[in-house]
Amino acid sequence: MAKQKMKRAKYIFVVGGVMSGVGKGIATSSIGKILQARGFNVTALKIDPYINVDAGTMNPTEHGEVFVLKDGYETDQDMGNYERFLNIELTRDNYMTTGLVYKTVIEKERNLEYAGKCVQVVPHIPLEVIRRIKKAVHRAKADIAIIEIGGTVGEYENILFLEAIRMLKTEQSEDVITAIVSYVPTPSKVGEMKTKPTQHAVRTLNGTGIQPDIIIARADRPLDEKRKEKIAVFCNVRKEDVISAPDVESIYDVPVNFEKDHLSDILLKKLHLKARQGEGLGAWEKRVKRIKSAEGIVKIGVVGKYFKTGDYVLSDAYISVIEALKHAACEIGRQVELSWIDSTDFESDTKVLKSLRRYHGIIIPGGFGSRGVEGKIRAVQFCRENQVPYFGLCYGMQLAVIEYARHVVGLAESSTTEVNQKTSHPIVDIMPEQKENLRKKNYGATMRLGHYEAKILPKTLAAAAYGTTSVLERHRHRYEVNPEYVEQLKEAGMIFSATSPDGVLMEIAELPQSEHPFFLGTQFHPEFQSSLMQPHPLFVAFLKAAAVKKNQRPL
Repeated sequence: MAKQKMKRAKYIFVVGGVMSGVGKGIATSSIGKILQARGFNVTALKIDPYINVDAGTMNPTEHGEVFVLKDGYETDQDMGNYERFLNIELTRDNYMTTGLVYKTVIEKERNLEYAGKCVQVVPHIPLEVIRRIKKAVHRAKADIAIIEIGGTVGEYENILFLEAIRMLKTEQSEDVITAIVSYVPTPSKVGEMKTKPTQHAVRTLNGTGIQPDIIIARADRPLDEKRKEKIAVFCNVRKEDVISAPDVESIYDVPVNFEKDHLSDILLKKLHLKARQGEGLGAWEKRVKRIKSAEGIVKIGVVGKYFKTGDYVLSDAYISVIEALKHAACEIGRQVELSWIDSTDFESDTKVLKSLRRYHGIIIPGGFGSRGVEGKIRAVQFCRENQVPYFGLCYGMQLAVIEYARHVVGLAESSTTEVNQKTSHPIVDIMPEQKENLRKKNYGATMRLGHYEAKILPKTLAAAAYGTTSVLERHRHRYEVNPEYVEQLKEAGMIFSATSPDGVLMEIAELPQSEHPFFLGTQFHPEFQSSLMQPHPLFVAFLKAAAVKKNQRPL
């Protein structure tokens, strides 16, 4: 069937109401998924209200994970959700912040690109936002763009982005719609779902000149007809335009739930588009059912330090790792049970290390700095000596190499110059081109970022997992395994099963399976390229080894 020709792109803006963390990113991803399933080429953008130019310098315990795109741009974690749901690779054109927009406008003004005009916050900032959105759409050749506006309606920080919606709507009225994702609470002492917070959120949005076309009502349970009617009456929408979005077992249920309320049909009608014959959600639904029907639990311990924020645990710091483990668990027909282990606990009481025996596998994800490092190294040693499947990501690989140098090679003072610049054995050292950046305290976007090629050594764990001799993986780091120590480590039994094409940079370190069931670390971040439909092969291999550890039999 020939694809319908589109005159110009359509735009769906997603804003948040009542509170943060209501699920705008998953809603944006899911809207993209259901429209993609109907045969449309979609792209997704995130607009963050921060003065930061990019997300690279943000603290993970405050903001969550920094997600790295293939072109090396450091972005908000929602960009990862978009890629995981849509199975597409996004670029820096798909992400912007307040800081980046202002920086661009000021640079244009300095370059006389405004031809002597008085450059003002309005209209020039919203116009720059619109220009960037259209550029991303053009680059992706997208039929429909879904744009998530960070923050919550009513905040000062995102007013200019809402102004961009209003201006684009004025310019292309039939091509722009807005959805508000708003929380509908059920106070435990009241026992009734209350719509008033959403009513106020919508009226606040009205105050910016925007009337939402769709209201996605987030709640701990499905909305009843009475609540839908009430929201419709007081928020000036049709009842069928109020979409129920209850809490679900898995975020991957959300697109399926949206279609129960016929959301894709509603969106297409509002955008004046005729439905296409797409692939549908059949394959997606099979995966979601596979997650729910999985039998047997694999217990994985995540040893890190970006967990605690006050009295709470912030797992968002490792959201891509979590999702990659879920994808792999689905692939092998298991459920994964995660435990968060603060590496500093191992520094104060080494007896706590024995608690690692309860897990079928241990992951040490990426990180920076010295806090908790010795605890992580102790955890690595315990896994190596006690045959516990181990998977190290970025810093997790570097620390595994340091542990091996200390306790197997015999270089007791081994360390990384990130932690100890005066170490007598700098097993891990800074990349030469980064030393000048550090000297000048130039930290933003100066690491080895984005995807790089790695050559895989045959007859290794890595080769068996990938089934190929060359891969492209995404990086985010300044430090590398010091080439001066590679031969010593190899002679002692460590295998560097993947390197840069020129053989200088070590990309994967592992131990022979004759010595350990699964001991492997990557300098790159494989979690950034895993999705529900295409789980990353290294995560699959790790969970298979963990399942064997549990059952003591082949999977």
